[in-house]
Amino acid sequence: MTGGGARAVVFDMDGVLVDSGAHHRDAWRATFRDVGLTPPPDFWRITIGRPADEAVALLVDGLERDEARRLAEVKRRHYTRLARRGTVPVAGVPAFVDALARGQVPRAVATSATRRDVERVLVELGLRWRFDVVVTADDVRWGKPHPEVYLKAAAGLAVDPGACVVFEDAVVGVQAARAAGMRVIGVTTAHTGDELIRAGAERAVPDFQDVPWPV
Repeated sequence: MTGGGARAVVFDMDGVLVDSGAHHRDAWRATFRDVGLTPPPDFWRITIGRPADEAVALLVDGLERDEARRLAEVKRRHYTRLARRGTVPVAGVPAFVDALARGQVPRAVATSATRRDVERVLVELGLRWRFDVVVTADDVRWGKPHPEVYLKAAAGLAVDPGACVVFEDAVVGVQAARAAGMRVIGVTTAHTGDELIRAGAERAVPDFQDVPWPV
């Protein structure tokens, strides 16, 4: 994808700036390591939104209920330990955002999280003062896939929506940004590239380590 008039960047937060699932994924990997097994390639998608007891039964065939509960408790203990590391950025995020700031590219966050949570996460990541505009769930009447949050971000930046590039990890977020008239790059922390492209993303990336500007 070429620059094509892109002048500003708008980021979703969870799954884009912050790797919300990092601790859960690492906890599952540690649990499998404990029992000498290798997790299936799609293990993370299987576990999304499921209680640990239910997820264990789907990840390992033929487990007795008591053993599934034991492994679920192991996973929870690993998660508690790993969560003490604090907030984890998606790979490459700090360097990419810093590069945009040095280039004086207008930057915004447009998220479905509350302002309290957004402020906490951005401060923990050391990125709060890198964003000119932050639009949260507290600032809009309609959530994604409605385009309001993205339209407000563009208005706050004083940039035409068509000149904005959005980074999104969720299908509804891609739909919201496209409805706002913005270009979208998917981030595959929650959905596959194919799913994000079908929703309207021009392409998808796993993280920000090799994302240039202009994109």
